[in-house]
Parts: sequence; structure tokens; C-alpha cells
Amino acid sequence: MASHLRLHLAAPPPLLHHHHRLRLPRPPKLPLLNSPAQASPLRPLHHRVLSPAPARASVDRAEDSDGEGEGLVGEDSAVFRLSDQRVLSWAYFSGILAVVLYGLNVLWIDPATGFGTSFLDAVGSISDSHEVVLLLLTIIFAVAHSGMASFRETGEKIIGERAYRVLFAGLSLPLAVSTIVYFINHRYDGIQLWQVQGVPGIHELVWLSSFISFLFLYPSTFNLLEVAAVDKPKLHMWETGIMRITRHPQFVGQVIWCLAHTLWMGNSVAVAASVGLIGHHAFGVWNGDRRLASRYGEAFEVLKKRTSVMPFAAIVDGRQKLPADYYNEFIRLPYITITALTLGAYFAHPLMQASSYKLPW
Repeated sequence: MASHLRLHLAAPPPLLHHHHRLRLPRPPKLPLLNSPAQASPLRPLHHRVLSPAPARASVDRAEDSDGEGEGLVGEDSAVFRLSDQRVLSWAYFSGILAVVLYGLNVLWIDPATGFGTSFLDAVGSISDSHEVVLLLLTIIFAVAHSGMASFRETGEKIIGERAYRVLFAGLSLPLAVSTIVYFINHRYDGIQLWQVQGVPGIHELVWLSSFISFLFLYPSTFNLLEVAAVDKPKLHMWETGIMRITRHPQFVGQVIWCLAHTLWMGNSVAVAASVGLIGHHAFGVWNGDRRLASRYGEAFEVLKKRTSVMPFAAIVDGRQKLPADYYNEFIRLPYITITALTLGAYFAHPLMQASSYKLPW
């Protein structure tokens, strides 16, 4: 190679007798200076190396794994290393959480100071039907939540990632609380369609289904510091853990939760809630894939081929290759935390219901 060409000076020849012909070594043939394929021997040639885009590099690594989809193009989900944590970051998180809850109570929940009651009264004035009002509340939340998610990339360019996350949470949280409280307060006010609460095994089935649904519902909380905007929020493309089972765990978890609670309550309000929530999350499936495709390009197409929306479908048909130690992807602190919070939420049902009943919503 021209760039590796080295000129070596020959050692001086030994003294020769006068009758011997002096033969000098033939000089090396120098390349033409105007040849595009050669470089000057007087100056080393420096090649400019272009680094591939992250998504392309990930695809290349995946394709090197014998085409079996064993290389990851996405992120390893639910990874939590204690050595990576900073006490100051979690102190900020605790402070932000306290401020958000206090502000939510004063500005929205408390009837004496907040706007929540006026908002519910305005929506409730549209119809006397609890089913219609609940659907309207769900639609309003869905438009705000999914709409801001759709414009996230543009919004973050204008005001920054952290500021947009604060705006997103500031709009979504009050609307979510209003919808949840209204559902709790009016969940038995609809038309009774069936009654199976006395059937043996139904309570256990509903409890188990609800527990499983929460394991699917909350992988988005894998990085709580980003949720609270302590760390800079990112659009993650997770690939391991629950993502091997379904690419859209929140949609699957919401469907399981809705079916379980609709079966248990058996009335029109539960049906209305399920229609609204499942419809919102079904749109999220399409919108989520669209956003990931826009952000990650070819890497997402690889992930999409090896995963499925329907739980276990990609595993059954062989598109998802499980590693030998796949179970270790679930033995991680975020999953353990979700499990503990799910059990806590079940036992806190009476407390949540009592708090909801105090509001005139």
C-alpha cells in the first residue's frame, strides 16, 4: 500500500578494488504525483474514516450473528446498576415527585383551589350518561397524551427534552387522574349486563389477570429518572425482557386489565371504559411503531421482524430467538419493583376508593 510505503536507505557499500565495477542499488520506482490511485512517498496518506450511524452499526452486528436475529439492535431493558446511580439524582427525583404531587393536589384535585372539579362539571354537562362522560374523558386524555407524544421530536427541538417532558406530564397527569377518579366513583352506575362475581374461581382469575397486566403495563418506567426529567429523556427502543414477548406490552397489559375488570363488573360503564382505553392503546401501537421507525430506521425494521404485537407469536413461529439465560432479563430491580407496587396497589384498593369518594367527581 502507498500509505505504508517506507523508504529505506541502503548501507554504504564496502570499499571495492579499482578493477571491480561499482554497482549502485536501483532506486525504487516512485508513483506518479498526478495518479489518483497513488500517494506521494514524501508525505504519508491519511484516510478519512466515516463512522457509521448507530442504527446501521447495530444492524451490521445483528447480521453478523448468522442471520438468526441473535445480535441486539435495540437496548437491553430494565438494566439497573447500583454503581451507575448517583445519590444526588435520586434526591432530585424525590424532590420533583413531592413538588409534582403537591402541585397536582393544589392546582387540580382539591375542590377549593383546583380546576379539576370545574373541568369535570364542564364535561359532565354534555351528557347525563356516565358511559358518554367516561368516553369523553378518555378521548380528551388520549388526544392530549398521544398528540404530545406525536409532536415530541419537534417539541424537543424547540424547548428541549426536559422542558417538553415537564409540559407533557403537566398536561397528561391531571387528565389521567380525572378519568381514573370518575371511573372509580361511577363504575357500578351503568346498566348491569351480567353478574359473575359469585361464580367460584372468577375472583382469583380476575386478580391473577390484573397482576399480570401490570407487569406488561409499566415497562415505560424502566428509567424513572428520565420520567421525572432528572436525566435527559430519550425515545428508547427496548428489545429484551418483556419486549421479547410483545413489542407493545402496554397495549397487551391494558387489554388484559380491561377484560378482567369488565368481566368482574359486568356493566355498561366498564364496557365504555374498556372501549376507550383499548382504542387509545391500539392507536398507540401504530403511533409507537411510526415514531420508532422515524427515529431508528433500518434498526427498527430488524427489531419489528423479530418481534410481534400478539404475545408470544414471534417466539412460536421462530422469529424471536430466546437466549439460554433469557429468564435473567426478568430478575432485575425494575421488574421486582413493579411486582411489589402491583401487590401494594391491590391491597391499597380500599384506600384509593375512599380517596376518590371524597371528590365530587
